[in-house]
Amino acid sequence: MGYHVPNSLSEALDIARLTGAKVIAGGTDVFPALGDAPAPAQMLDITRLPELRGISHSGATWRIGAATSWTDILKADLPPAFDALKLAAREVGAWQIQNAGTVAGNICNASPAADGVPPLLALAAEVELCSSNGSRTLPLKQMITGVRQTALRPGELVSAILIPDMPDGAQGHFQKLGTRKYLVISIAMVSAVIWTDEVAKIAGARVAVGSCSAVAQRLEGLEAALMGQNASDLRDNSAIWTTHLTALSPLSDIRGTDHYRMNAAAELCRRTVLTCLQACDE
Repeated sequence: MGYHVPNSLSEALDIARLTGAKVIAGGTDVFPALGDAPAPAQMLDITRLPELRGISHSGATWRIGAATSWTDILKADLPPAFDALKLAAREVGAWQIQNAGTVAGNICNASPAADGVPPLLALAAEVELCSSNGSRTLPLKQMITGVRQTALRPGELVSAILIPDMPDGAQGHFQKLGTRKYLVISIAMVSAVIWTDEVAKIAGARVAVGSCSAVAQRLEGLEAALMGQNASDLRDNSAIWTTHLTALSPLSDIRGTDHYRMNAAAELCRRTVLTCLQACDE
């Protein structure tokens, strides 16, 4: 077995191109998924690459290095629109997992229940991919193509997550439903980023749902319906939360039926958006 620990990104990209090694950062998804199977013959440990760590802001873009941990997210000084991402970070396992697990690893694992994906979708995140041939950028919604499937090409690594500045006053929130409060795979989860105009009506909305389809989804129909609404309008309009969920295709499993998941998603959307609106008013 070859376990490669490069000291530079260029060295890592050469190893990825030549060996097709399995990329390891925190390893919090890779190793549990092995079960009783043998480890990959070639592994590429990217934890020593400073180019892939840290959070920075330049121009109108936030850059989160691929190997940035969830604890790093929690400790970072980020705008209120990122509160959903911080709330999701608290749900990624126990503290030890948050210390080791990485933002890009959560994306590349491509689980329908990945806690970090709905908040990043609501933040209009893009994924920066690099290889020895150069780099490219994909919207996050194009990066995850199915259950455990991504748009990564052979020899490519995720180098960063890129997030545009949100409008002034934008507020983010995240809610997750599970069979218990902590350390659980979600039944449904919702993230939203909302901003309002001078009369407290919604001027912009992004709402994303996870664990209710093979890939987490933005609810663009709901987002459009929310425009121009205020908190009072939405409290009195129960139909708006149930008529814009056609992007979802939940499955029935041990955690909940498809019908239950759909109802849970509608209620979580209501709670999450109203919480954002309350924050906008404060």
